[in-house]
Amino acid sequence: MKRAELAFERPRALQAAGPPERRGLERDEVRLLVSTPRGHEHAHFRDLSRFLAPGTLLVVNASATLPASLPARHPALDPLVANVSTDYGGGLHLIEFRKSAAEPGPLPLEVGDVLEIAGLPARLVAPHPGLPRLWFVRVDSDLRRAMERVGTPIRYGYLEPPYPPLAAYQTLFARQPGSAEMPSAGRPFTLRVVDALRARGIDLAEITLHTGVSSHEFEVPRRTADLVTAARQEGRPVIAVGTTVVRALESAWDGERVRPSAGFTRLMIHPGRPVRTVDGLLTGLHDPLASHLALLYAVAPRELVRAGYEEAVREGYLWHEFGDSHLILPAGSP
Repeated sequence: MKRAELAFERPRALQAAGPPERRGLERDEVRLLVSTPRGHEHAHFRDLSRFLAPGTLLVVNASATLPASLPARHPALDPLVANVSTDYGGGLHLIEFRKSAAEPGPLPLEVGDVLEIAGLPARLVAPHPGLPRLWFVRVDSDLRRAMERVGTPIRYGYLEPPYPPLAAYQTLFARQPGSAEMPSAGRPFTLRVVDALRARGIDLAEITLHTGVSSHEFEVPRRTADLVTAARQEGRPVIAVGTTVVRALESAWDGERVRPSAGFTRLMIHPGRPVRTVDGLLTGLHDPLASHLALLYAVAPRELVRAGYEEAVREGYLWHEFGDSHLILPAGSP
């Protein structure tokens, strides 16, 4: 895709600087922009059930957030922040190094550099192909225990202190620890929202895709695979809660149906590789130039997504993990 297709103007003031609770709101009181071919409707997340038809299947991400940001020391660049992303096993990790939450890099690191992460010796193995701010790193100790000891949630420069605790980064569905960054599309869900959905005849199913500065590890359990396949065959809508859900379901698609699957995915979804497993998407608002926008264009017509973003900017919606929500329904709402 052309870079211009992912670009748009968004005032800096529209970045959520903290959780909605700090603004006096419950999780499900954030705003909800609903984009359909008929136009754009403004609501609150607690109203979600009225925009979905009975029989709809919502698929959510059950990954839980880790305190994946650790202090690091490098002989020439000390101090650093090490944001731990994917754990490949055997002591090999994918890590983003930063000078601080607001200074992303890439940094002048070299293959073979020896440093410390949370006091543990580590060695740089290789940069991630095409993503120079990410490194494959060998750590011959347990980084999960280091996270329990000194880790904090990954945070970026747009957040303002006091910084939210780890509990603020967990969703209602969090069951499987592994995400370096919160699966934020699911954050506004509360028990009253789920109760309203079930009362309307809307079912929920789970996948796990551990999110982070680079998201690869996923699982689609048999129940979810069967529910998605049945809904597709019966003509009932399947709505993904988050771009991670789309990636997991598409990675489990065998050309005819969704199969139970687990492993690592490198799948990139864009208009040239359209989706086959979902009919809509409930997500946050994504940054200019973010690859997530290409995925949105694969779910819905580009014009619909772009018009929705123009509406969100015009009406002052908030971006990022503690911001507002966007429901995209290419076939319309009931």
